[in-house]
Amino acid sequence: MASQDSNHQLYYVPAQSKWPIVGSIGLLVTVVGAGSMMNSLSAGTGSTVGHWIFFAGALILAYMLFGWFKHVVEENHQGLYSPQMDRSFRMGMGWFIFSEVMFFAAFFGALFYVRTLAGPWLDGAGAKGDTAMLWPNFEFTWPLLQNPDPQLFPGPTETISPWQLPLLNTIILISSSVTVTFAHHALRAGKRAALKGWLALTVVLAVVFLGLQLAEYVHAYNDLGLTLNSGIYGSTFFMLTGFHGAHVLMGTIILFVMLLRIQRGHFTPERHFGFEAAAWYWHFVDVVWVGLFIFVYIF
Repeated sequence: MASQDSNHQLYYVPAQSKWPIVGSIGLLVTVVGAGSMMNSLSAGTGSTVGHWIFFAGALILAYMLFGWFKHVVEENHQGLYSPQMDRSFRMGMGWFIFSEVMFFAAFFGALFYVRTLAGPWLDGAGAKGDTAMLWPNFEFTWPLLQNPDPQLFPGPTETISPWQLPLLNTIILISSSVTVTFAHHALRAGKRAALKGWLALTVVLAVVFLGLQLAEYVHAYNDLGLTLNSGIYGSTFFMLTGFHGAHVLMGTIILFVMLLRIQRGHFTPERHFGFEAAAWYWHFVDVVWVGLFIFVYIF
């Protein structure tokens, strides 16, 4: 720990930790597993080795996350953190959310590129209209139900209506953003009972959202023919909504952990950045879903 003088605050420097290397190993195993899964799907071999490697990596990452955050919580309760450390945590969470914004920006960019450039080019529009010679009978519309090669990539029979499950999920997720805000205000006001109630309701809404999204996927695969193999529309749809669903799942776990910590008496009206970080992440997930609802389901 650094010495303190009139111009500097105490800044806690932790001892050497195993968690960074554990996290690196977990990421490596997860990526290798994901690559093996994709290769198996492309080759049509149906091998499950990649799945087991992927899940092993995910378990290692979960072990790292719970262990590392457990140490951070313990250090905080020991009074080792200063206001400078709190600012570091806030900056770190801000950069993490920014990286997630760029993550989804790439996927939205792929969607817009297909819809405004690549698709119309294949139909003969624009400066690269000569690409229409590849598929002379192809007519581009979005959502794309008739693919250039329908035998290899059979298109879906119809699209998902935005005014049924997607609209309901939008209402649910926006409502959960409101309830987590109420929980935050209750925490700052020292109203522990209200805090627990609003946060528990947020977790319930999140679980309902995930259940409805799963039902939507089942409906898309079984009734609409909308699959990962149904062309660019299916690929972009499941890429965007699937990764968002994974983020909702992670956010739900984070909020549930916050609820467990609150049950144990953690957080005070003055010191509760762990809860704030969870709320920031949840608001980010909600904003992304609004973009998905508009650009994937409606337009």
